[in-house]
Amino acid sequence: MKNFAAIDFETANGCRSSVCSVGVVVVRDGKIVDEYYSLIHPAPNYYNPKCVEIHGLTREDTDSADYFPEVWAEVAQLIEGLPLVAHNSRFDEGCLKAAFERYEMTYPDYRFYCTYLASRRVFGGQLLNHQLHTVAARCGFDLKNHHNALADARACAEIAMKIL
Repeated sequence: MKNFAAIDFETANGCRSSVCSVGVVVVRDGKIVDEYYSLIHPAPNYYNPKCVEIHGLTREDTDSADYFPEVWAEVAQLIEGLPLVAHNSRFDEGCLKAAFERYEMTYPDYRFYCTYLASRRVFGGQLLNHQLHTVAARCGFDLKNHHNALADARACAEIAMKIL
């Protein structure tokens, strides 16, 4: 796969619509050509302590952030015409669909590919697990700042360029 957009969401709580940050990495002709990161005012707007422990974002970080429709207007321009790639795409696609539903936006049926599933096919039992940081390391990418949406989208893009 030479042209795609890798995407990653972080959520504020257990509701998939509570996206609080997004990272996007655009790949064209097998090269990273653009990146995008934004905090998002989550809906519903409360933070589960477990989520905060994972990604480090709090309500104070996102209280003045744009809401999902404003952020997505920018993302949509970047990813137009591209398939989306995510590590465990069921989660990220679920977040995207839930946010679209929450704001009563028409979902454009984005096509998703999953680097988690691809890793299981390509590497099988060669890895202890198929978590993002493990697969990224196997593909030669040092994932720093794991659970930052842009860092995770970069790792996903690097994996996709190697195994998709």
